[in-house]
Amino acid sequence: MTVAIDTLGLRLRPLAAAICLVICLGAAALLTSVPAQARGPEAIADVAEKVIDAVVNISTTQNVEAKGGDARRMMPQLPPGSPFEEFFEDFFKNRRGPGGDGKGGGRRAHKVNSLGSGFIIDPAGYVVTNNHVIADADEINVILNDGSKARAEIVGVDKKTDLALLKFKPTKPLTAVKFGDSDSLRLGEWVIAIGNPFSLGGTVTAGIVSARNRDINSGPYDSYIQTDAAINRGNSGGPLFNLDGEVVGVNTAIISPSGGSIGIGFAVPSKTVSAVIRQLREFKEVRRGWLGVRIQMVTDEIGESLGIKPARGALVAGVDDKGPAKPAGIEPGDVVVRFDGKDIKEPKDLSRVVADTPSGKTVDVVVIRKGAEQTRKVTIGRLDDGAKPVRVSGKSNDDLSEKPAAQKVLGLDLANISKNLRGRYKIKDSVKGVVITGVDGGSDAAEKRISAGDVIVEVAQESVSSADEIKKRIDRLKKDGKKSVLLLVSNAAGELRFVALSLK
Repeated sequence: MTVAIDTLGLRLRPLAAAICLVICLGAAALLTSVPAQARGPEAIADVAEKVIDAVVNISTTQNVEAKGGDARRMMPQLPPGSPFEEFFEDFFKNRRGPGGDGKGGGRRAHKVNSLGSGFIIDPAGYVVTNNHVIADADEINVILNDGSKARAEIVGVDKKTDLALLKFKPTKPLTAVKFGDSDSLRLGEWVIAIGNPFSLGGTVTAGIVSARNRDINSGPYDSYIQTDAAINRGNSGGPLFNLDGEVVGVNTAIISPSGGSIGIGFAVPSKTVSAVIRQLREFKEVRRGWLGVRIQMVTDEIGESLGIKPARGALVAGVDDKGPAKPAGIEPGDVVVRFDGKDIKEPKDLSRVVADTPSGKTVDVVVIRKGAEQTRKVTIGRLDDGAKPVRVSGKSNDDLSEKPAAQKVLGLDLANISKNLRGRYKIKDSVKGVVITGVDGGSDAAEKRISAGDVIVEVAQESVSSADEIKKRIDRLKKDGKKSVLLLVSNAAGELRFVALSLK
């Protein structure tokens, strides 16, 4: 049996060698036939070598005052009578610090350290990073690629885009990098991330641009570059390079259930970064334009109600009485479709373009009002970060009948507004219209989050003052074959929003 096996093996060896030769030659031929770009650009190594000295680690220290009881909460839970109970009690008692009484009354200060990334944009020592990397820090240090360290100061921060500009005093010549054009990025284009993930400084990863203009609801001006280049904790504030060695983004966020990279990372585009950093260097703050309106999405239902097909633009839900839009004649119900020559497809587009417009500049704003386009000239103001939410004022409506005059329309219980209803729902005197006293659970109105205490101000862009009036208008719209009706709804505080309800 043994001889037979050995013999069989001997017989198979030439065949196996032949098969291996064919497979290996085939693989080599396949490898040489694949274009070099499909195997990954060879320029990555050259770019990394060229720019890595401009990438820095950001080390921050924050002094935190802790309660003495914090140490006690760290003590492991042991079974009663354990031989280690007395040992751990003495150990953690000694860690409570001055004033520790075993009841959490003592306090002692301790330092909390964190690490992030950044990059040098000027040999004079200017460094860009994320605001959340240095937020609340008592001490900030920039660590260069060669390991040298320098104390840094904050030049300015912008919380809305999560960006910060630092400055340190260089003791030797520095390598700096330039911003590229993030608008020219294409899906599938190779990009390189360099940073300090998990405190592993000088780490280079590569991937492609997997999406652009991502809104992850982290701020009012979200327009992130999405990449599958590995970005982890500690990469925040680091640069995203194109293959020309230009910064096209600042790595800021990841989506990950585990805290590690799953191939979905987000970077603030260089178009946004360069504009913010330029203002931080010049003014130590960011000065944004202000239109003075509150806007919402034009859904398909709202678009159908307004006669806008396809649905597009930013629907004006409220106008600030002291804002630039008011004297220009912009009104609630207008849909902004163009601003200063730029098309507005959705509310985020308007937010970004207004923010980028210098205060004092007069621009043309094209709106659709009752199916027709109108152009309004608006002189843009300056955004005040402390501005209060939009409030719409008006005369008191308490002179209306105290009778409920209830109606049931589209799953809504309606009543004429009165002093009693104002008191019950705490509706401001400035709010006028028809109060909603109940909402059917399975109705379209319930799905649109209309609730008791809300007030209907307009129906189909016409003001209303009684429940009977709303009922008549709804009946007329149904008779005219309309599929939906547009309501202007106010909450008790006077904040407005448009809601389209189905008439079916």
